[in-house]
Parts: sequence; C-alpha cells; structure tokens
Amino acid sequence: MPQTPALNKWLYLFLGLAVAINFSGLFVPLMNPDATLYATIAKTMVLRNDYVNIYVRGTDWLDKPHFPFWIAALFFKIFGINTWAYKLSGIVFMLMGALYTWLFAKALYNKQVAIWSVLILLTAQHIVLSDNDVRAEPYLTGLIIASVYHFYRSYTKPSFWHLLIGCAFAGCAVMTKGIFVLITIGGAIAGHLIITKQWQQLFNLRWLLAAVLVFIFMLPEVYCLYQQFDANPEKIVFGQQGVSGIKFFFWDSQFGRFFNTGPIKGSGDPFFFVHTTLWAFLPWSLLLFAAIYQFIKKGIKNAQAHEWFNICGAMLTFLMFSASKFQLPHYINIVFPFFAIITSQYICSVQSAKSIKAINITQWIVIALLFGVLVALHLFYQPEINIALLVTLVLTLMPTLFILPDKIGNSWFERVGYRSVIICVMVNLYLNLAFYPDLLKYQAGSEAGMYISQSDIPLNIPVLQSGDDVNFAMEFYLDRPMITIPADGSAQLPDKVFMLYAPANAVNTILNGRNLKVIKKFERYAITRLKPSFLNKATRSEQTTRMQLVLVSPVK
Repeated sequence: MPQTPALNKWLYLFLGLAVAINFSGLFVPLMNPDATLYATIAKTMVLRNDYVNIYVRGTDWLDKPHFPFWIAALFFKIFGINTWAYKLSGIVFMLMGALYTWLFAKALYNKQVAIWSVLILLTAQHIVLSDNDVRAEPYLTGLIIASVYHFYRSYTKPSFWHLLIGCAFAGCAVMTKGIFVLITIGGAIAGHLIITKQWQQLFNLRWLLAAVLVFIFMLPEVYCLYQQFDANPEKIVFGQQGVSGIKFFFWDSQFGRFFNTGPIKGSGDPFFFVHTTLWAFLPWSLLLFAAIYQFIKKGIKNAQAHEWFNICGAMLTFLMFSASKFQLPHYINIVFPFFAIITSQYICSVQSAKSIKAINITQWIVIALLFGVLVALHLFYQPEINIALLVTLVLTLMPTLFILPDKIGNSWFERVGYRSVIICVMVNLYLNLAFYPDLLKYQAGSEAGMYISQSDIPLNIPVLQSGDDVNFAMEFYLDRPMITIPADGSAQLPDKVFMLYAPANAVNTILNGRNLKVIKKFERYAITRLKPSFLNKATRSEQTTRMQLVLVSPVK
C-alpha cells in the first residue's frame, strides 16, 4: 500500500467547511413534492403510532419502501415534528456515507486519498442539494458504501461480523429503494473479483450466506407490505383490487420501472446521466471524467494490480440507470462515494507537468463559470436579502479563493482542491442562505401552513384546500388535519366555520355565496420546475398563481 505523505493540517479546516455546508440548508422549508410527501408520511406514522401501514391523506400508499420513513419518524419522535429534524435524519446518513468513504478509500489507497475522497463527496453539488431537499438518496448513499466496505472487509480479512454488518446495511438499503441496490453493492464486489480473476473468492459460500442474511434483514419490509396489502386484497391500489405489495416491492417498483411495464412509467434518455453528472458532480465533474478514462486506460494494461470496486459499482449502476426508462437526477447520487474515490486517487497521483497544467486551467474555468452563474442568478432573480450580508460574504470569500490556497497548499492538487472547496462553499451559502429561503416564499402551501400553525386560530377550525393536488407542504406544516376538495364547487362544505386555501379566482365558485373573510394572500409557483420567466424578477409576477386563505362563516 502506498505510504501517506504528511497530511496538511489545513485539510481538517476544509473538511469542517465541507461538513458545515451540508448543514447550511437545515432550516430552509421542505420542498414539494417529494421531500414534503416523505416528511408527511413520517409525520403520519408518528401521529397514528402506526409504523406498519403507509398512508397519504388517509389512503393506502404503495410506492416506496418503509426504511426512510422509519428513520425520519424516529427523528421526529426525538426532536419533534419540524423541518430540521427531518433533514437531519438524511444528513446523518450522508455523513455516515462520508465516514465509510474515508474507511474504504483508506483501506484501498491511503489517508491522503481518503480525506480528499471525503472532501470531494461532501462538496459535490448534488450532495449538498440533496441534504437540503432530502429524499431517499442520502439514506441510500450512506447504506450502499457502508455495505460495500463491510463486504470488502469480510473477505480480505475473513470476518463473519463484517459479513453480518454488510448484510444489515444491504438489507436496509433494499428497504429504502428496492432490490436494484443489490446490483450496485454486488456489482462492486463481484466486478472486482471477476476482473482480478479471484475465482475462489467469487464462488465462496460466504456469498450464499450473505444472500440469506440480506433476505432476513429485509423481512420487516415484506411483513409490512403483506399486512397492508396482500392480507387485504379488497383494497384499491393503482385503481384496481388484488394488488400485491410484495410483488410490487420485488418486481414492479424496480423491474417494472426499468422495462416500463409497471404502474408507474417514465421515458428514458441514454445520455441523461452523462449530462446530469456534468453539473451534479461540480466542481469535480471534469476531473471525474478524466479520472475514469485514466483509470480504465491503466487498468487494461495491468488489471490485477488495480482495485475495481469503485469503477464496477459506479459504472454498472450508471449503465443500468442510463438504460432505464425512468430517470431522475437524484438517482445518480448513490454512486458519488465511488466517483469521489476514483477522482481522489487520480488527482493525488498525477505527476505530469502537462496534466497538472491542464487540470489547473480546467478548474479555474469551472470556478469562473460557477462564480459567473452565481452573480448572474443574483442579478436576474434579485432575492430580498440584506445586501450588506451578501457583500460581506463575497468580499470575505473572494480573497480567500484567490490567495489562501497558494499560501497553505503544500502541493498543486491541494491548491486546486482548496479553491474547488471554497467555490462550493460560496455557491451553496448563497443558495441556502439567500436564494432558497426567498424562493420558498413562492411555495404558498408551506407559507400558508406555517402561517396557520403560528397564528392564534383555534385548533377546532378545520382547513380545506383546493387547486393544488401536490400540496404536501401545507399538510406537513399544518398543526391540524387538512381536507382536499375539488375546485368546481361540487364539494360538500362544513356547516360550521372553516378555513379555505384556494386560488383567488376559484374561491367564490367553491363557496357558492358563503360569507368569507380574507385572512392572507399568497403567490404560488412550482419551485422545483424553475423557468427563466419566473427567475426573472421583471416577469415573475406573471408566472405565479394568486392564492387566498379565507375564513368562512357558518351557515345560518
């Protein structure tokens, strides 16, 4: 194993910055539709004290497995039902992923590669975004790399306990997203053993035992699905009766999406994850592409002298996702620990003056582009933020970006790396402290829910909402139940006093002459589907829907 040069003590400061930036969005409200939906499911589990059945607005829900909801519900039980408790559950698993990235990289390479792997992982753009908009991926990222590490340890230094722990993490990963995660985990281990021709290790009986243990660890999910669906075939799910939750879990939710034969369909682009990685892994994405090319080029010449865990785990998953008909940007996050290690070992090993110069120029271009995009976004969007705070932030970090790395970096890749970390900090401090807090003002559902919950409106006054079918944000932030009704005036309204949240132009149609008092007005926009016409402050008001919260008098 290569010896580790003395680690620069400044690395630990930058590691602290990388960790801190992932907490910078902790108090930003949750975003529709996924994060608010998942948080609402966990909230419902806590309020019902029912951790077997998954309900959405009182209806049986069959889409995602239970594990992320169980973890979020646990954090709600400990810290209360709020924004930061939900996000903290995901960040904890992401940090666990960073810890296992360190352990895995250190075992395969050395401490220097390990610490840079963690820095790269925690400053990859979509990792920071995912710790703000928490879905299933932060949990999955931590669980997958943890499982791969323990499986690696279970055969390099034969240990039943490492095998058992690896199976436990794999089982939890399956209960987070489905059995396709085993392709990533198994592909990393099996790919390395096949390429390095370790046939005895590949066909060892420990892997049969591992398959049995993984199945045992996923049994809680199978039990819950059986209880909610298979034992109750009369329930209507996806518009039909007799739907098997177990079959959906093992086939339709994964293979059904892959082959586009399941109840939830999509359309695929074979290059989708190529251009997704280009921005999602910034500021390291161009270095990643170079690292993969160089790794494969060298590996072909001497396959058995290389480790292939990371390239096999990452690229097999990447190709699988690219071939799938159901694609979303956050899917690719689960292989970022592998990407980080591949990138780190590359930059720590480059010695050619020509390559070093090319990398320096490339990263300066990336940094300039990111800073340019940041300035353009601010001038175009113009968030309502204390401009003095923003100017202070820029004036503080700009000299740091240009001067500090040259003063404290002991090697060329430290200087390049420090600058890359600093630009990540600048971009995401702006996004999480200025842009997103302002943007979330246009997520009218969460604004209305928080307004009602923080007011002195009696809890016995119910809330009806109309005109926003994905308004899980309001449901999560409300301190009382929410009833969704149609906007065509056909709903049976309560005879007593109630509140109605609806588009301003639909309120009178819904109430059909009932007396009302406007409590609060909001502007609504689907903030996860940003368009230039909305981002442009000059045309933004033309893109929003006017919403009203009204108090409706009882029928006389």
